[in-house]
Amino acid sequence: MKVVILAGGFGTRISEESHLKPKPMIEIGGKPILWHIMKEYSCYGFHEFIICCGYKQHMIKEYFADYYLHNSDVTFDFGAGGRMTVHNNASEPWKVTLIDTGFHTMTGGRIKRVQPYIGREAFMLTYGDAVADVNLKELYEFHKKHGKYATLTAIRAEQRFGILKISKDQAVEAFREKSAKDGNRINAGYMVLEPEIFDYLKDDQTVFEKDPLSQLAREGELRAFKHNGFWQCMDTKREMDMLEALWASGKAPWKIWKEETAG
Repeated sequence: MKVVILAGGFGTRISEESHLKPKPMIEIGGKPILWHIMKEYSCYGFHEFIICCGYKQHMIKEYFADYYLHNSDVTFDFGAGGRMTVHNNASEPWKVTLIDTGFHTMTGGRIKRVQPYIGREAFMLTYGDAVADVNLKELYEFHKKHGKYATLTAIRAEQRFGILKISKDQAVEAFREKSAKDGNRINAGYMVLEPEIFDYLKDDQTVFEKDPLSQLAREGELRAFKHNGFWQCMDTKREMDMLEALWASGKAPWKIWKEETAG
């Protein structure tokens, strides 16, 4: 199953860093947060990624093009015609497709643009600026069991996002604006989507979190996988520093892989 990661936005709320690089390339513990997210999925056997690029896309493409240089010891033998030897090859079992989904394209438009690379099969989708300890195997099994078009991961967090109204059978009945008094769950990404989702995406200006998800909710085609563990987005410098501190402590909740590899 392919994993689509939205990595094309401007990241304006963390402009201290994003004016230099796209937000998914901002580093936590010396690695882009995008790498951390991919490691999460890879731990559950999801190794094929489609990255929706946009703002400063060349930096994401160059990172993967030079992956060995970033993550391995290298010898350049100029006496032998500039031959390069890679030592301690730190490789991942990943297949990574990087797609230019446009500079000003909205989230739904970005997803629509990668449809040719997905085909008529279910796929996973998440945002390139948040890490979590979501059990992706349980998420996928939950999605397959209910048989609807879409599943999102629902968490409780600071109310800066739209609110989900969830029924007893985990159906998402509606979205509404947040309130300072809310303790409701929000959409944290980590979604599983059936190919029918593309029928809900109109053009580049489609915001996935608005009309498409609202329509799916009205039609009873959206379910919520409730996650009570760790989840944290990186919208601000304060949140970036918090994630960095967690990683430095050696107790980062999203680090579910067994050992910290160089790649």
